[in-house]
Amino acid sequence: MNRRPLLLAAALACVGGAAALAAPAAAQAEEGGGDPADLETRLQVCTPGDALSWLQQGNDRFVQAWAAARAAVDPAQRMQRLARLWQNNCQIDPLALAEGQRPFAAVLACADSRVDPGWLFACGSGELFQVRSAGNTAFAEAVASLDYAVGLLTIPLVVVLGHSDCGAVKAALGHELLTPSLEELLAPIRAGLPAGDDLTLAVQANVRRVAGDLSRRSDLLAAAVAAGRLQIVGAYADIASGRVTLL
Repeated sequence: MNRRPLLLAAALACVGGAAALAAPAAAQAEEGGGDPADLETRLQVCTPGDALSWLQQGNDRFVQAWAAARAAVDPAQRMQRLARLWQNNCQIDPLALAEGQRPFAAVLACADSRVDPGWLFACGSGELFQVRSAGNTAFAEAVASLDYAVGLLTIPLVVVLGHSDCGAVKAALGHELLTPSLEELLAPIRAGLPAGDDLTLAVQANVRRVAGDLSRRSDLLAAAVAAGRLQIVGAYADIASGRVTLL
């Protein structure tokens, strides 16, 4: 299933390349079997595998653009190379966004300013349901937010996204005194850390623990996973390359 034509068929507008992408959907409508309601249904029932594939394809595009930007010799050239990533991407009509949302995946990510899921997966507004906190922890409000995403928005995929040089996990590995609120945030991270002080392994262990905790802490998520409607995966983003690796 190709996400772009379906979004267009659902009355969502794209910049750059829009005519080429819209053509298949228009042809389907003219040939029969292209009822907008049918296309809407296909969009609603995309599988976890579809959603994961779209994210991986988006990350592949971002990694290429990030490498090109890194090789640029001046800021203007760097921005020009990054702009190419977005000029042909689907951007949803603001009027459609005002009417509602239809994200195809949810991401529980760290709040680190360098790790923007929309950036890493080359997604536009309205495509990702994002929940973020330091250390991508499964706090109560995060679980409730994902319940909403899966239960009401019928999102088929949840990605728990950790990253290189995570400050929250680094703090959990240390022993300095922090504020009571930060200590509360770090407590579950500390509880699940492996032996040793390797930050990368600690971040990845935290991601795996959080991904497992989600279905244990939510009957709704557990039921969706059991029914095959939902997949929960862990992932690790390398800030330097932009590459997101599944764990």
